[in-house]
Amino acid sequence: MPVESVGPDVLCCPPLSEGAIDAAAAEQLATVLGALADPVRLRIFSIIASQEETCSCNLEGPLGRSQPTISHHTSRLAAAGLITGERRGRWMWWRAVPDQVDALRAVLQVGGTVGAEPVG
Repeated sequence: MPVESVGPDVLCCPPLSEGAIDAAAAEQLATVLGALADPVRLRIFSIIASQEETCSCNLEGPLGRSQPTISHHTSRLAAAGLITGERRGRWMWWRAVPDQVDALRAVLQVGGTVGAEPVG
């Protein structure tokens, strides 16, 4: 299946439930999923995505991690196109990229609910 272009660096391919994706889409999806595969990055992303914007300074407490560690993980999320940052003074302020979040949600949509009984 061809990859559709929605915008720069935005993941876009048909939902996995609709069939196989092509090699380029699989590579792009693997990059995004790889960024989310780390528990710390997944937590960082969930905090950032749950708010309009989040200062890096507000991530240290909930995560119990140092600022250099947070910086490393936010850099990986930004490289995957999941978040974007703006430097204000000494701190970075992060926002989730709505188009990327929506595209990821659409790709992973499989037509069931978590915890549902399997059919058959």
